[in-house]
Amino acid sequence: MVTAIIVAAGKGLRMRSHRPKQYLPLSGLPILAHTLRVFGECERVSRINLVIPRDDSDYCRNQILDRMPSSRNVTLMPGGDRRQTSVYNGLQQIGSNCRIVVIHDGVRPFVRPDEINACIDGALEFGACILAVPAHDTLKRVNRSGRIVNTVARDTIWLAQTPQAFRHDLIQKAHRRARVEGFEGTDDASLVERLDETVVIHPGSRRNLKITDEEDLIIARALLDAH
Repeated sequence: MVTAIIVAAGKGLRMRSHRPKQYLPLSGLPILAHTLRVFGECERVSRINLVIPRDDSDYCRNQILDRMPSSRNVTLMPGGDRRQTSVYNGLQQIGSNCRIVVIHDGVRPFVRPDEINACIDGALEFGACILAVPAHDTLKRVNRSGRIVNTVARDTIWLAQTPQAFRHDLIQKAHRRARVEGFEGTDDASLVERLDETVVIHPGSRRNLKITDEEDLIIARALLDAH
């Protein structure tokens, strides 16, 4: 059994909007609705744990889930004050019969079902698999004053995306250890890496945009118009 955790509990402060970014309209639907639609189309995903702000259950149920034909396998649950806490909350509601957990940002609406499936296959084989894209730009390491220290070789640098898929027992162990040790990672793969476990990469797409600020939203609307 495969369970997806869709993380959509952020406030979207960088978007400078009165509404959280996951609810902003994209081609007539909330961004989150587009993301849920893709996961609903992925037949290997049996359940979706949708982690949202604590007071948003009625809004999500009435404005998003009730308007989607594939929403009956979605469970709403409250998030925390940080992304890592929100994922942990989602993990606590997964039964022991789950084999693979797929974790995805709610504001990455352009992921494809085949990319989700590739991460699932990678997790089944290696224990953990994430989408990522190679770095194309020149990378500079700078100090606190903004002065360049050196240029980083980019041939081994990849930019992590979601989804990130893991064996259920492995990601549970990684999150529990991080909580005990007070470690805060920038993604879930980093928690597994701390266990010296293998995490492999599947090449993703630059279209798999994370909508974080106003410029991202402009790009997202252009991508939909060009589709």
